[in-house]
Amino acid sequence: MTWIEAIRKVLEDSHEPLHYTDIAEEIARKDLRKKVGATPARTVNGVLTDSIKSEGDSSPFIKMTKGIYALRKQGDSAGGSVLPNSLQMPMQEEPNPILTSFGMFWRRINVAWKPTPQLLGSQGIVADPVDFYEQRGLYLLYDGREVLYVGRATERPLGKRLYEHTKDRMSARWDRFSWFGILPVSEKGKIGSQPETYSANMLIPSLEAILIESLEPRQNRQRGEDMADREYIQRIAPEIRKKRIKDMVDDIS
Repeated sequence: MTWIEAIRKVLEDSHEPLHYTDIAEEIARKDLRKKVGATPARTVNGVLTDSIKSEGDSSPFIKMTKGIYALRKQGDSAGGSVLPNSLQMPMQEEPNPILTSFGMFWRRINVAWKPTPQLLGSQGIVADPVDFYEQRGLYLLYDGREVLYVGRATERPLGKRLYEHTKDRMSARWDRFSWFGILPVSEKGKIGSQPETYSANMLIPSLEAILIESLEPRQNRQRGEDMADREYIQRIAPEIRKKRIKDMVDDIS
């Protein structure tokens, strides 16, 4: 299926509006596309946004609220409370943020540490993995759930900075790490270049999102500014996976 066909199928089957990240997950779960790329949630959001922006009220989709979409016929059945696409707020209300990707509480033992380690993550099981070695941004080192160290990756990439902490005074003290990246991630899983400038309207929400994600304050009932399509779940390095399988086979033998 095309992305449009797959999105329509998911919304038809749901009989109710869905968040674009849930639509992406259902497309993957139902195997509606052979490939979903490295950023399926962002792709779904982009397809829906483009359809509504370019087709207006002729689009088969309608935006119910921030991040929530439905088929037009579903919106019409909601009691007529949904504005036509042509009268809704501009679709630019969700600009690309400074914070493009992040990973929370990744395990140190899942990385094959070397001078250029792979930091593999993906958005779901079927999404293409991304190597975040070249990412730039902020990172935290943990001992369990306790933050031991906050660092930045600017001149040296994220993977290099983390590798250095396996050799320095912190080497025996941390077992997990979180990271927050600013370089864009393409649908093909490639790390892009840093923009030359950022606006204050982009900077402030990104700083807020980093603080909410890293501190998890109890009074913040929702995570930072719709971050679900930017979180990556850690994938085990192939070398580590092979070694664990070999050790398991040796134990059985």
